[in-house]
Order: sequence, then C-alpha cells, then structure tokens
Amino acid sequence: MNTPNGSAPPSTEPPDADPIRDTSSPARAALEAAIARTGLAIAPREETALLRRISRALTPGARDVPDETFHAALCAVRRKRWASRLMDLTRREGRIWISREDMERAAGSITDPEASDPVLLNALDPVMATRFRDLGDTPRAALEAMKADILDTGRVLSAAQTARLADAVADAFHLADRAHFVGGVQQEAEHRARTEASIERTARARRESEEQRLKEWESTLVRFQDVPPLLHCSHREALRWIAENRLPVARRVRQPEGQELWEFDPAEIIALRPLLPEWRRGGPEVGDRKERQGKGRDRRDNPLPEPPAVGKHVANAVIARVAALDRYAAHFRTARALERRITLVTGPTNSGKSHTALDALAQAESGLALAPLRLLAHEFREALAARGVEASLATGEERMIIPGSRHLAATVEMCPFNNPVDVAVIDEAQMLFDADRGAAWTAAIMGAPARHLYVLGAPDCIPMVRRIAELCGDPVDEISLERKSPLRAASSTVRLLDLRSGDALIAFSRREVLDLRAALMERGRRVAVVYGALSPEVRRAEAQRFNSGAADILIATDAIGMGLNLSIRRVVFASLRKFDGRQTRDLSVQEVKQIGGRAGRYGKHEDGVVAALTDAGSPRFIRDRLSAAPEPPEELRPYVQPDVDIVRAIATEIDSDSLYGVLARIRRAVLRHDDPNYRLADMEQPFAIASALEGVEGLDLTQRWTYAMCPVDDRDNGIRRLVGWAADHAAGIRVPPPGTGRLPPPDRAGREELERAEKRHKRLVAWRWLALRFPDFYPDRDDAEDSTRKLNDWIESVLRQQSRARTRR
Repeated sequence: MNTPNGSAPPSTEPPDADPIRDTSSPARAALEAAIARTGLAIAPREETALLRRISRALTPGARDVPDETFHAALCAVRRKRWASRLMDLTRREGRIWISREDMERAAGSITDPEASDPVLLNALDPVMATRFRDLGDTPRAALEAMKADILDTGRVLSAAQTARLADAVADAFHLADRAHFVGGVQQEAEHRARTEASIERTARARRESEEQRLKEWESTLVRFQDVPPLLHCSHREALRWIAENRLPVARRVRQPEGQELWEFDPAEIIALRPLLPEWRRGGPEVGDRKERQGKGRDRRDNPLPEPPAVGKHVANAVIARVAALDRYAAHFRTARALERRITLVTGPTNSGKSHTALDALAQAESGLALAPLRLLAHEFREALAARGVEASLATGEERMIIPGSRHLAATVEMCPFNNPVDVAVIDEAQMLFDADRGAAWTAAIMGAPARHLYVLGAPDCIPMVRRIAELCGDPVDEISLERKSPLRAASSTVRLLDLRSGDALIAFSRREVLDLRAALMERGRRVAVVYGALSPEVRRAEAQRFNSGAADILIATDAIGMGLNLSIRRVVFASLRKFDGRQTRDLSVQEVKQIGGRAGRYGKHEDGVVAALTDAGSPRFIRDRLSAAPEPPEELRPYVQPDVDIVRAIATEIDSDSLYGVLARIRRAVLRHDDPNYRLADMEQPFAIASALEGVEGLDLTQRWTYAMCPVDDRDNGIRRLVGWAADHAAGIRVPPPGTGRLPPPDRAGREELERAEKRHKRLVAWRWLALRFPDFYPDRDDAEDSTRKLNDWIESVLRQQSRARTRR
C-alpha cells in the first residue's frame, strides 16, 4: 500500500529482520555453516549477494542449506566476474568474434564455484558451437556470416584470426577434412589481405599524384593585375567581364582579414582573346539575372548562354560553369525549356497538404510524385491507385514498372529530369535545409520537368523555395493551410507510469527507445517502436500495431516526424535535447512543431496534446516553441552537389579519369564560400568512398561515382565492405547477396540479435541498391529480396513476441 503522496509506508518489521546486517540471522548462520563445511572462500564483496540468495532458498525455520544450493548461489554471484574474465582471456587470444552475450551464457553453465581459466574457456566451446551452427547450414556459410557480423562492429580479422575462427567453425560442424578447410580459408584471407594492402597503396599513390597535380596547376595562376596585360584590355573591361562571368576566376583564396584573393589561369585567359571583339560590341548579357527573370520572359527565346570553351586544363570557375554548379538551374535543360508554374503548399502537420496536390496529380495525363522516403513513395503510389491512377515506382532499391502508366511515384533522389510531365508533387520541402540530403531537394525542385509543380512543406521552407523559384525564373503561387484539429501544450509533465493508450513517447536514440520499451513492458504495457535502423516495412507494421490498438504506446525517435500515418492522442518528449551529429542542443521550434504536430490525428482525436516526460524539461519550453513563429533560416543559398553528368564534364575538362581528383577539384574551389546563389552540400562520404576506390583497377569513372553514391554506414565498416565488393566487380567476380544467417526463435532474441539483424538488413539494402545498377555483377536479386523479407518478418516478430512475453510475465 502507498501513502497519498505515492511513497511506501514505514516498515513494520523489526530492525533485526535484515539478514545482511543481523549476525544471528538464519541466512548468515547457513552461510557460515556452508563455508565451514565446504572450505570455499568467499570475497567480502560477494557476501551481501550470497546472503540474499541463501535467505530466499531457506525453508521456514531452517538455518542451513544443502551444499549444492550453496554452490549454485556462489556460482550465480560469480557469473558476472567470470564473464569479465572470459572477455579478458578471449581478447588476449584475438578471438574477437566471441560476444559478451556468449561469455555470459558460458558463465551461466558453470557449476564449479572455483572454476579455473581453462574451465571457463572450455565452457565457451558448446556455446560457440551452437552459435556457429545457427549462422548457416554449412561451415562456409557460417564462417562468412560471422566475418560479416564482425565487420559490422567496425573490426577486421587478420589472416591468422580468420584461420582460428575457421578452425572453431570446422570443429562445431565436426568437419572431417578440417585441415583442408582451415588451410584454404587462411590462404584466401592472406590473398584478400594482400589485395586490400595493394589497393590502399595504389590509392595513396594516386591521391598524392592528384594533389600534386592540383598544386602544380595552382602554382601557375596569376593575380588580377596580370589579367589586363594578358588580354590587352583595360582594368575596367576586365572587371566588367569578370562580373558578367565571361572571365573565369580560377581560384578564390580567403584572406585572414576576410577578403578574397582572385587568381586566374593565364593559359585560359589567353585562349579567350578571340572573343574580345564580340564582347566589346555588346554580346549577350550573361550576368544580368534581372533581365533573364523579368515578367513574361520566354526561356526558349532567351536561353541561358553557354560558357566559352577554352581547352582542357581550365580553371575551377570554368569547370563550375561547365558543371553548372554556379548556375545550377541551367543544368536542368528540360525544366528550363518548359513554362513551369510552382504552387507552394505549406502548413503544419495534420493540415492536409498532400490532398489537393494528389488530386491534381491524379487528374493530370502524366505526373510525378517525389517522396523523402521509400515508405512514402509507396504511400503516394497507393494514394494514386485509390484515385483510380496506376503509377510505376522507383526507389533506390526497387523498380516497379506499370506498362502504359504515365505516372511515377519515386524517392526524391530518383527524380527523372528528362521526361516532361503535366504535374509533379515534391513533399517535405523543409528537407532543403538538411546538409546531407538537401541537395536532392534542390535538384528536384529546380529540375522536375513538370509544367505545374506542387511543393509541399512546413512553413519554414517558404523563403528557400521562393529563392529557388527566383533562380529558376519560375512564378510561384502560395497556399497556406492551418491544422484541422487544435494542438496545445500540456500544463504539466507526465510520469512514465501515467502514459496512456494512444500516447507516443519520443526519444532520440535507438538505445533510449529500447530502454524505455523495456521499462514499460516490465509494467505490463503493450509497446510498438519506430526508429531509424528499422526497415520501412517494419516501421509500417509497428505503426499498424499502434493504430489498431494491438499496442498501447508508441515509442519512437524523431523518425516519427516523417512518413507514417499515426493515430496519436498525445506526444510526450522523453528529452527536450538531442545530439545532432555535432553537438547536444535544445530542440528547435520546427522540431517541436513537426514531431509534436503528430498528436491529434484529424477524425480520430478532438485535439492534440504535446507534453514532456517528468525530468525531461519544462512544459513552458514546449508551449513557447509551439506558439513561436517559424525560425528565420540562417542561410538561403540552396545546397547543390554534382551528378554523374557533372562529374563526367569536370573529368573531361581537367583531362583526368580520377573520381578523387574530380571531387578534390570541386571541394577545393569550384564554388567559393560566399557564392551568392549556392553552397556545396556535405560530400564527406562520397569523397571518402572515392578516396578508398582510387586503388581499385578496372572501374571507369561512372562506375566509381555510382559506388560513391551507394547508401552505406561507415559506423558498420560500410566503406570497407563496399570497396571489397567493388574490387570483386572490377576483377569480374560476381558478388553474392549477403545472407541473414540462422535467426534464433523470436521469443529468445535479445537486443544483440536484434541489432545484428538490423545491420544485416542494411547490408542487403546496399547490395540491392548496387544490384539495380550492376545486375551482371550482383546476381540473385530474388534471393536478396527473400532474405530482406525474412529479416523484416523476423524483426517484426521479435518486437511482437517480446511484447507478449513481457506482458505474460
């Protein structure tokens, strides 16, 4: 029974009821008797835990326990220390494939309280044998699955470690020709190690060569004062031609005081001399944006001018113009040839932004729907089907072509730029501000070849979309929508115990989501979860469990803010701060509105409530952010990045087939830091992949660029795995799809197995992405899709099974 304030009443037991402090307690008497009888020594730190276990084992009135009970209690107390000792022993031996969970299982099987190191190590053998056999049907399959899982953890096996692992696998399968298997595996591992070392040496040499080449070119550059003599013109003329983008600035060097030093390629400048008479007569005004964007301008009669061709070894600014990075809108020729009209539809979550746009799309003869996620592309396709329109589908991992269909649902990165349509819809335009993916939205909005383009997003995106429309010369109509149901901040915080059916609890890491899930299930609550590492299929299944009432509470990361239809009554933040990849900071106004706006689904709940968990922060924080005006963006220059055409154009201009060299040139000076129109997107991962691929012989520039765009996670050693696949591809070796391994029964799976399955799924996503682009070298797509479905079904079942098991307990 609890007191009115929720605390426990004072204990009515006498003080001497505590067996730990009472020297005359039955438990202490039993412990001392067992120690005297068995001669086993116990450490002082073990005494408290032993007394508790013996106290629970004693029958009423007894003051002694059997030796086997004492042994079992002492073993239970020592299991944690034994697991730590096994960690030390196995890591010294280099057996990094043995997990903490394996060690705990081995420690749990030991019945000798004085187990020595050899006894501890022997206890691992049956545990590992079972695990190996669960990984595959054959020793080879089990070995490859284990190596892949190890690589996912960020570690790499040496050839000697691989041979030792192979020996353990062969032993688990009772392989007759064990020496032959282990020897073959070791030879393969040594060959792979030599290949990887050669790739790295070659890559390093080529990177150094490209850097030296760039430095040599930069050493030939001249300052502005040298340009007029080279061109035989006046300083005033040179300045005017630079402003008109006729004279390319090869390199812009920011000075400590903030000024910018301009440098020019003399060979390039001299090559432009024949054009000077035309420039002086008054050629087309390439720098007058206002005239190009005037009312009634016909882009077909007044096209954007082409940059002058001046040879192969040209400057970064010319490269930028050839690549259209400093005039990015001109890169999308089909869109520029159309008379486009943009309708910008903005509003908070639950305002019905997509309804009108999808109606217009369904009524058009041809159309395009672009979504931020694969899951949403499927939903767009289904929404069109519900309106009587069959649409094809294109995402990074899949294609579904409907013969005769003139509509396409796709992810933003898959936007087709060369096929004109009547209507296009682009969703979640606030993603323009995202450093990683924002360039895809810039390209889609600038390049979607639609006569009528609907851009949907939160109110924050309005100034950026207006800016992009200005750069394109497209007229914009704006529609602003309000929420269909009210949204309010809760007046107080919410305790974990007070969460009710229909609540969504928001955390900002996978670990925190699973911790909260475990805490709620211990209290008998039925829980669904949504976080980024889950596949779209599993996220949709979890959302359905919540919407149908099969789960009471949804726990999610901010992945909830995009792409799921959820019937949430109340959003509760478990934290009001998040780590954004660089720092831990307060949630922004837009984040609180976007995530909190999921509360109060129209037609299901009268209003939406946004609250914070007790100890997460103040209700006033949420109230202030919900009522705040949209935060003005710090930057209105849209992100841009090259595509394969741009990469090829730059490679031709610098006369190089090195992707690293091309990207190094782009990063170095193609877009200056203060370019008035654009900023370069974060290209760290493509650059890292290009750098690693430099040593792989046999791939052309386009193939390297394709690999650089592959969705991998380097936290799971994804780049290293990708380079290995690319090396096999270059050598003409087919790359088999990653397997799932044998999955344990869902009701016996813990967090480690769940995380392992999620990483295997990510491997399959990358493989399937490559299989669409290189089908000859990534065969057996059907097997990969079957494995993907198997993993999704298993993960979904794990989440359901654990919920039921916890509820039963």
